[in-house]
Amino acid sequence: MRIGLFSGTVGKAASDLPGLVAFARDAEARGFDSVWLPNIFAIDAVGACAIVGWETQRIELGTAVTPTYPRHPAALAQQAVTTQLACGDRFTLGIGLSHQVVIEGMFGMSYDKPAKHMAEYLAILRPLLRGEAVEFEGQELTAKLALEVPEAADVPLLVAALGPVMLDLAGRYSQGTTTWMTGPKTIEEHIVPGINAAASAAGKPAPRIVCGLPICLTHDVDNAREQIGKALEIYGMLPSYRAMLDREGVSGPAELSIVGDEAALGSAISRLRNAGVTDFNAAVMPVGGASVEAMMDLLQAELA
Repeated sequence: MRIGLFSGTVGKAASDLPGLVAFARDAEARGFDSVWLPNIFAIDAVGACAIVGWETQRIELGTAVTPTYPRHPAALAQQAVTTQLACGDRFTLGIGLSHQVVIEGMFGMSYDKPAKHMAEYLAILRPLLRGEAVEFEGQELTAKLALEVPEAADVPLLVAALGPVMLDLAGRYSQGTTTWMTGPKTIEEHIVPGINAAASAAGKPAPRIVCGLPICLTHDVDNAREQIGKALEIYGMLPSYRAMLDREGVSGPAELSIVGDEAALGSAISRLRNAGVTDFNAAVMPVGGASVEAMMDLLQAELA
């Protein structure tokens, strides 16, 4: 199992470009496989990956995740291909639907048929990321064009998928999925079988399963969980994540998070590996007196 780091929970790496570059350089020097950038309401994740890629040498850079609705797939493909050039072929584009409260409440766009939207989005985005022309006219989206960037390598694509329809789309039309607030039991019993079946039906290899979870190395478990619960409270309210928490049998993000001493964290990481996770996207939570440096050391020791 590859191990990467989530940039959105560690100090200035969440919203400060110099801080993000320093974070990625440190992760690369430590031997981590990847750094994943969120795309919420701070810096643009795809653009930031281009900058970080220019300033690093080996480490994979990816988005976890870029919402689809605000950008036409051709515009996102153009940005992603450009970022792939800046990263020297180390960029992976992770996309997702976001949530109804964001798309309708903040952007004023319809969230009526999200699966239909994603299917049409992929029909345009996927060929363009491979350097192919696209001729597509759907109910929501249309594209008839090609991108002329011959120097760019194909851009690997991950689709944030939790429900059966989205897992089917991810398995058939991307290289895998990236999850959040989804525990090992749900990964093993729901995510992996669903996406693997879709990939197999499409004649594709087993997909990547990138699992993002909060992690905190501390002996003050109760205090850490309380602080994590407050910081990540919203994720227990959003319907898609709430469904995964319920499926896992936990009350909320605090209970799902990986919290405890070295032995507890090591056991939890092994559980993810055994559940079928190919990439652990560790969201380091410096709460409850936890040391970011100590957590980095522990995760570094878990690298294969």
